Amino acid sequence: MTKYIRRASVFCLVLLVALLLNAARVQVFQAESLDDNAANRRSTIQRYDQPRGDILVQGKPVTGSKDTGESLRYERTYKNGPLYSPVTGYASQTYGTTFVESAEDDILSGTDPMLSPIPFWDEISRTQEPGGNVVTTIDASAQQAAYSGLGGKKGAVAAIDPSSGKILALVSTPSYDPGDIAGTGSSTTNAWSRLNASSDQPMLNRAIRQTYPPGSTFKVVTAAAVLENNVVNGISTPTDTPSPYTLPGTTTQLTNESASAACEDATLEYALQVSCNTVFANLGVQVGLSDMVKMSENFGFNDTGIRVPMTAAKSNFDTDMNKSQLALSSIGQYDTAATPLQMAMVAAAVANGGTLMSPHLVDRTTTNDGTTVSSTGDKTYKQAMSPYTATQLQQMMVNVVEKGTGTNARISGATVGGKTGTAQNGVNNEGIPYAWFISYAQADDASQPQVAVAVVVEDASADRDDISGGGSAAPIARAVMEAVLNSSDS
Repeated sequence: MTKYIRRASVFCLVLLVALLLNAARVQVFQAESLDDNAANRRSTIQRYDQPRGDILVQGKPVTGSKDTGESLRYERTYKNGPLYSPVTGYASQTYGTTFVESAEDDILSGTDPMLSPIPFWDEISRTQEPGGNVVTTIDASAQQAAYSGLGGKKGAVAAIDPSSGKILALVSTPSYDPGDIAGTGSSTTNAWSRLNASSDQPMLNRAIRQTYPPGSTFKVVTAAAVLENNVVNGISTPTDTPSPYTLPGTTTQLTNESASAACEDATLEYALQVSCNTVFANLGVQVGLSDMVKMSENFGFNDTGIRVPMTAAKSNFDTDMNKSQLALSSIGQYDTAATPLQMAMVAAAVANGGTLMSPHLVDRTTTNDGTTVSSTGDKTYKQAMSPYTATQLQQMMVNVVEKGTGTNARISGATVGGKTGTAQNGVNNEGIPYAWFISYAQADDASQPQVAVAVVVEDASADRDDISGGGSAAPIARAVMEAVLNSSDS
């Protein structure tokens, strides 16, 4: 009898060991895969069991959370959702997260280990810290000025502090309210379907995710390449350019939009002031493909890794072109394409003496009680050009605003430099052109420029000439620059 009891005891012990080993396998080795399993709702329920941290603009939250009383308890809310959606993105219980809500999701949801007061405590205890906050670099008045200026037209604005790279405004219109798709149920799915079906594409972040032909605003990049490579003997020397200009290897003649502009043999300074296509096409060819590519990439073109912290679309300057294509690319046509953020970076590099700072939208992240978790330091992206070249470009861009095509951007009590642009659109250029304006501003009592701006208006009611950027986009840029200058004074 004792023998059978002993055998039964050994068998039970084996079963117990097997049970313990299986439990260890499940809890230790399979824990992560089980946590990530779509059928496991525990982590989702835990995620929404507490309020999400906030995204802040100048110390004030532009987000919130509401208690729904459902299993997914706390739902995201937005204050001035359409105004800030290109910054915040959305945090949806159904559709996930985008933009800052996505890039800083671990902080906002409370799952980032850096939020824990004791290292590894959350992993051991399987608890979750209160959601942290994200402090943005946005200037509220500049954001509002950009949004109001666009007035619902299709378009976008990006504004940067040239000396730091801080993004002061990021606006895209038409816009939408992220709160409409934050929850679950039919109202959320109906709103999602409506937004995605709209021909206006309100969920498209045109400021960083849409590229446009930059038109004549790209002439600032070409001018930088001309000066850096000593193609002309100073900005006030005639360029020996015919008008019209025959594109190399073709019989196609390139003309200038403004009949009153004296572009034949114009100086570089005058050519930028009145926006001579012929001069910049000719000089771009003289610079040559490799040096034009190098200069455009100094400003950020062809870079797929620009993150602010969300990824910006790549702005394009072709690396394989013949001379006629290079001529057109040098005036912002052919396949040249840029985001508004990219063209704001061009203006910022000029304003900052040739040093381009990395653009960034998040200043720092904090715990729920305001203790700093991480900070985004100011970083140099590239030395786009020499300080001397930047000084010459500043003079040329100021001339554009003082006596050229950009007079609508003048601001009393400040020095403003700018460049207008019109990008042709549609089959055979029959569509309404896109109006561009890039600029920077420095108050008379300031030691350095305080803001650089790029504006694009897709549905501008404008003639096909370079003045349209000055008429449609320049007033918006001026309003944004004035808002930043006034904020600096307060």
